Amino acid sequence: MTHRFDIRIFYEDTDMAGIVYYANYLRYIERARSDIAEQLGIDQRAMREQGVVFAVTRVEADYIQAARFGDRLVVETTHDAKGPVRWMFDQQVLRDGQLIFRAKVTAICMTAEGKPMRLPAKLRQSEL
Repeated sequence: MTHRFDIRIFYEDTDMAGIVYYANYLRYIERARSDIAEQLGIDQRAMREQGVVFAVTRVEADYIQAARFGDRLVVETTHDAKGPVRWMFDQQVLRDGQLIFRAKVTAICMTAEGKPMRLPAKLRQSEL
């Protein structure tokens, strides 16, 4: 199943030439992952209060074309829990259906002290 998340490019997202700053793509795909967690019923605030957080451990990214001020983009994400600790994502950013950025992301669940721990049961048991 593919999750879709809409993004609108504002002036603040761009450099003086009106091109999206490269690090902002990481923000866009992060927002999409947060939306997925929420849709799965995972309360990240409650997790944090219990000393548990998600952390990205790996990102592999390809910048294919530049997005620009005024563009409307879609982040498409497929994801899967891999074992008890890792959550894997394949993410694409599209403009008018055309691929402009893609990334493979690995996240883990860990304690505030940095110790890996099991993913929430809702995630491990859900049909992704």
